[in-house]
Amino acid sequence: MIAQRINGALRPVPTGLVYAAGLLPLGLLVWQAATGGLGVDPVKGIEHRLGELALQFLVGGLVISPLRWWTGINLIRFRRAVGLLAFFYVCLHLAVWLALDLQFRWAEIGADIAKRPYITLGMLAFAAMIPLALTSNNGAIRRMGAAAWTRLHKLTYLVALLGALHFLLLVKAWPLEPILYMAGVVALLSMRLWRTLRRRA
Repeated sequence: MIAQRINGALRPVPTGLVYAAGLLPLGLLVWQAATGGLGVDPVKGIEHRLGELALQFLVGGLVISPLRWWTGINLIRFRRAVGLLAFFYVCLHLAVWLALDLQFRWAEIGADIAKRPYITLGMLAFAAMIPLALTSNNGAIRRMGAAAWTRLHKLTYLVALLGALHFLLLVKAWPLEPILYMAGVVALLSMRLWRTLRRRA
């Protein structure tokens, strides 16, 4: 069976390799910034690319369970690494916005958070990711108990939805890319809802 062969091939792969692979896009971004490959506004280019990477890792984390349900390919042990990489890129995205884009002009930052819906949603997503990142370890699971930990980490669904909305509202138009991200997140969350309702029935 193909799924069994894939799972067997992945079994010896250390999770550290996932972290290393997840940092490759950052290395490419740094190279592009250093060589002038980000256009006339490199700060915006860096900021947007980091946000997009964060959303991609969020969506990737949501894919792991449906992939196991429908194909048998089991990537569950890599899900924590994918989630932490998403948080890492969100932190970088936020740091670039604060430090390079708005240069710590706190009054302007506060006004943007209050007045611009896409920024408000982005900050809500970031706030929701903090407890997820802090409890993404075995010690937290033991202290909280598996049931409470699982309930907390359902915040991931909200974070992904807020992240997709953040991207959709950011572009102030209807280009295909943010629509596809939103559609993907909605589809993945709908799969979970459908499966939950079916199991209860």
